Amino acid sequence: MFDKHKIVCLIPARGGSKGIPRKNVKLLAGKPLIAYTIEQALQSQYIDRTIVSTDDLEIADISRQYGAEVPFLRPADLAGDQVATMDVLLHAVQWLEEKEKYDFDILVLLHATTPLRSVDDVNSCIKMLVETKADNVFSVAEAHRNPYFNMVEAGDDGIATLSKKGGYVTRQSAPKVYDMNASIYVWWKDVLKNEKKIFLKKSHIFVMPKERSIDIDDDLDFTIAEFLCLKR
Repeated sequence: MFDKHKIVCLIPARGGSKGIPRKNVKLLAGKPLIAYTIEQALQSQYIDRTIVSTDDLEIADISRQYGAEVPFLRPADLAGDQVATMDVLLHAVQWLEEKEKYDFDILVLLHATTPLRSVDDVNSCIKMLVETKADNVFSVAEAHRNPYFNMVEAGDDGIATLSKKGGYVTRQSAPKVYDMNASIYVWWKDVLKNEKKIFLKKSHIFVMPKERSIDIDDDLDFTIAEFLCLKR
């Protein structure tokens, strides 16, 4: 709980990952990948419940071993690789409200594929939501490339131009841009239910360093994440 607001953390983890088979339970530095995110949520003094949404019995079992709740198994129609995360979130909110009559104020989404975030990152996003009166907060990292300076796109005629025009001649002078690092998202529950999207009128960003922003999509990402995990 933070500032008297009840907070639920949801960790989506389907069983059918394709880039890395069984990614969510693959051992990263000797521990299942999903365990890192569960432990971070449990270590936050602001989060009241840590829930894993999965369709997979093995993931459910491992999640419970590391202290998360798995009060339901996600239905098959919400477990495909084309299913939007937003639908998974709304299903969990509806389940908690209808099946448990459980009311809360803030929903935190933590993706298991970004295991190097810190507990302070999570807590800072929650505090930012409440203290700035934002609609939602999501984490980012400073982008390696900048569309105002060194990102180009080609037209139908094959001619290349800068993605965004502005006349900036150095990277330092161009406006700062950020990568969404797919790590932390925080909404007021009622805003999430009503708006059903990420980009809102009062969306705020929380900037994380690159070394805590690795998002594991393939074997190379996994190798980098494991190297950084062992190093620290």
